[in-house]
Amino acid sequence: MIRLIRRLLASLLVVLGLAVILASGFALFGSDELQQLYVPTLPNSDYGAGLSKGEGEITVQKGSPIGIIEIPRLGLSSVVLEGDDTAALLFGVGHLSDTPLPWHGGNSVFAAHRDTFFRPLAGIRRNDVIKFSTADAEFEYVVTELKVVKPTELAVLDPTPSATLTLITCFPFDYVGPAPNRFIVKAERRLPAARQPAA
Repeated sequence: MIRLIRRLLASLLVVLGLAVILASGFALFGSDELQQLYVPTLPNSDYGAGLSKGEGEITVQKGSPIGIIEIPRLGLSSVVLEGDDTAALLFGVGHLSDTPLPWHGGNSVFAAHRDTFFRPLAGIRRNDVIKFSTADAEFEYVVTELKVVKPTELAVLDPTPSATLTLITCFPFDYVGPAPNRFIVKAERRLPAARQPAA
């Protein structure tokens, strides 16, 4: 009886492991196709601008695309989806909903898995440029700080007086299983540039 239980448990673990590998592979290798699907539905940077809470402020639905993040030097490019639940992080980079949207200023926080969309962050450096694009604007950020923190250190989510982008992923990058720390990238925004209309 014990042997049967061990065999069943071993089979279950193999199936679960394969499912995780397939999901990660789909997310990693299907990102270009997903990005192309999401691009036509990107919002404008004035999405909800000028409206305060209680006055009909537009909210972004969970799982909806809010933009594209790119780090040219690292070859990183991914759609950013609203929310940081399992579904959002499977299909792209997630925007933590309790932080401001990037075009509103303040500390916008993005998260993604270290073994999928944020794997290139292992090579990021200070002064690297991060781009965030909506349907009508592109915002540039410059990396100012890199650090490793415990998962309980929530100060990285604190509001900032200037427009800031905070990227979060698990650390170490090559750790097997649930990683013990978080890798944090802080970047300050330059002035936004409006997109040129298509010719």
